[in-house]
This record gives sequence, structure tokens and C-alpha cells, in this order.
Amino acid sequence: MRISDQSVLLLNCTLKHSPEDSSCQLIAEQLLGGFAAHGLDGDIVRVVDLDIAPGVDADMGEGDRWPSLRTRILAADILVICTPTWLGHMSSVAQRVLERLDADLSTTDDEGRPILFGHVAATAVLGNEDGAHKITADLHQALNDLGFTMPAQGGTYWNGRAMEKTDYKDLSETPETVLEANATLVSNAVHLARLLAQHPYPARPRG
Repeated sequence: MRISDQSVLLLNCTLKHSPEDSSCQLIAEQLLGGFAAHGLDGDIVRVVDLDIAPGVDADMGEGDRWPSLRTRILAADILVICTPTWLGHMSSVAQRVLERLDADLSTTDDEGRPILFGHVAATAVLGNEDGAHKITADLHQALNDLGFTMPAQGGTYWNGRAMEKTDYKDLSETPETVLEANATLVSNAVHLARLLAQHPYPARPRG
């Protein structure tokens, strides 16, 4: 598979509906630009704009927009979850994405592998308080449990000063350390996706 055949999907898990400005949208756009520079096609979905029903089934019935989003997640070689920090935790939107992905824990391919084996995942966390490392840890553990493979340093983040209200989108320029973390995330995710496309995980052992 050529790397140009692969794709990335970024989920903006802000609580703000379009077209309101969103720091998560900004970092998602920065990351998407990085993936494009590596030859990957991609898209950003602002999940809060969709009616994603609560639950842990692949389809929760009439009006549930998860099935169509799930199709896009399964079609992407790389998934990036971008979430703000609220009360020291990921957003409720990001948590709902994980809960809905739980339905695919037992879904396997013809080789007995969970269907998310071979997919790469990474994360971006933003906020004006500490908590990014905890949220990154929670996201990476959940995504790994689901079958995603995480690249080295596959989490980027920015935290503003405690008790202040400056948002990532309001910075006069993006800090160099964040740009470097973004670039590392993109480069390592693309490298890992290429390796997994060429060398898939083995069939799951029986019994």
C-alpha cells in the first residue's frame, strides 16, 4: 500500500458547536496540515455537531449518527482524538466516542483479529489547567484496549497557566514546543501506519 493511499480522521471533541471558534479545531487543523505534508488525505469532524446517542452498541436506533461516523473511523488508517480539558478530565464528547467504540471490542475480521487492529491512534489535549498527562494516559489506555496501535510520543498537548482564561486559539503564536510535538506525532503516526499496512498483525491464536 502506498502511503498516499492512506487517510487520517481527526475528531474534534470540543463542547462548542460550529461555527464557534474552538482551540481543538485549531490544533486539529495544524495536525491535518502536517499529515497532508506527508501525503495523507484527511478530514476533521466536530463530533458535537452530530447526534451521537449514548450507549455501547454500534447502532442505537433512529436518529443516531454514530453508525456513519463509525464507518469513517473504520475507513481511516489513523484516528486522532482532540479534546479540551474540563474539570481535569477529557470532554464528555470524547468519552462518548470511547463508549461507542466499545461495541467493537468483540468484532473481529476473518483472521480473528479485532477490527481495529492495524489502525493507528493519537491524541491532542488542550486546556488552561494541568491535566493533559492524565487525559492522554486515559485516552491511550482506552484506545489501546480497543485495538488501536499508538505511536511513540503519539500525544500532543498544551496547557495554559492555572487560574487564567487564555485559550490555545488566543495565543499570538503557537509555542515551538507544541509545534515540535505536533510534528513528532504526525511523523511517527504516519511511519507506524505504513509499517502496519505492509506488515499486519498476525492472525489471533486459537484456543
